[in-house]
Amino acid sequence: LLVPPNPPVRQYWSAVAYDRVTHALMRNIERASRSSLTPELAKERDGSVELVFSPICPTEDANWIPTSPGEQFEVMFRFYGPEPPFFEKRRIKSCVTR
Repeated sequence: LLVPPNPPVRQYWSAVAYDRVTHALMRNIERASRSSLTPELAKERDGSVELVFSPICPTEDANWIPTSPGEQFEVMFRFYGPEPPFFEKRRIKSCVTR
């Protein structure tokens, strides 16, 4: 999930992985989320953040959100303190998945 630079939030954003069947947090994983408040979060040169959802840890794990092998998951992306461009649907279209 690619989060664009300077998303329209006053407080912070967060991405959380949930079990697709139960809609609860995934079990037996190290952490279920990352947010713009995560101190070690790695940013791209333009300020965007690429989050990786995978059962296997990539080389750099600062932006990794573990998932359970063989299980489906869903992501809840939240804006805390959304600013006017969010409601006007400006700059939101730049959130993409890879």
